Amino acid sequence: MKKDLISIKDLSKDEIESLFKLSGQLKKNKRKFAKSLEGRSIALLFQKPSNRTRVSFEVGMYQLGGNALYLSPQEINLGVRESIADVSKTLSRFVDGIVLRTFAHKNCLEMASSATVPVINGLSDFSHPCQALADLFTIKEKFGSFKGITLAYVGDGNNVCNSLIFAAAKCGMNINVATPAGYEPAREVVRDAMAVAKDSESLIKISNDPFNAVRSANVLYTDVWASMGQEEEIQKRKEIFRDYQINSKLLNAAAKGCLVMHCLPAHRGEEIAADVMDSPGSIVFDQAENRMHVQKAILIKLLKN
Repeated sequence: MKKDLISIKDLSKDEIESLFKLSGQLKKNKRKFAKSLEGRSIALLFQKPSNRTRVSFEVGMYQLGGNALYLSPQEINLGVRESIADVSKTLSRFVDGIVLRTFAHKNCLEMASSATVPVINGLSDFSHPCQALADLFTIKEKFGSFKGITLAYVGDGNNVCNSLIFAAAKCGMNINVATPAGYEPAREVVRDAMAVAKDSESLIKISNDPFNAVRSANVLYTDVWASMGQEEEIQKRKEIFRDYQINSKLLNAAAKGCLVMHCLPAHRGEEIAADVMDSPGSIVFDQAENRMHVQKAILIKLLKN
């Protein structure tokens, strides 16, 4: 792997497959890797609050024999109290890696260019690579392969959606995206992913029709309608997205045995109905658990000499 993990676009298919193989080994045998990162430390530099990202990285580093240091928004005040370049250069003298959870994707790019240690994108407004990698690892666990599998993403064409499109194209999985008009995924993401999909034989379809998107889908996926930083748009988005809820009616339009995913936190009754999230086909908490296993693999690949 390259020095950093900023976007799935930067990973090759072989690198993703290698990550998944190691993730599976880590999940099956935690003790075997208990000293893999002994003496190593990472800084968790977060501008946004977190449950899964923080806990999975902290516990993951502990299980690998290393240490994780959490730096809150108030402690660093990135780009205000101190420039991103100065923060990254300073932290590079203390720790072996930096996980950045930020609002603007350009912050990830700037930190990666300034740091002399690996930088991992823990979330930005453009990309959420750790989430999408954990999602595809979960799908492969359930189906054994990506060949012939179709994921239908219904909702906002946000950072998670962007990363899932890249990941699907790299791995040869089909992906259908349905969003309201004006909320489609980034054009450059779709363009670049379609270029990759020609080799992987992945099919990528973007539309505004959720029922058309879920036909024959093996997995239904959604995310919140308003992400952090979009709080002022919540009421407006509820109106615009109300026909894009994953509910029993939409689920019944998909393939038999279709699984349901959500990257969490979920707003039950909005983007996903509570009965669907709690249904036997929901693998929401499986994918949440797999965040830790996949991130441990990422840490080993980037930090272990």
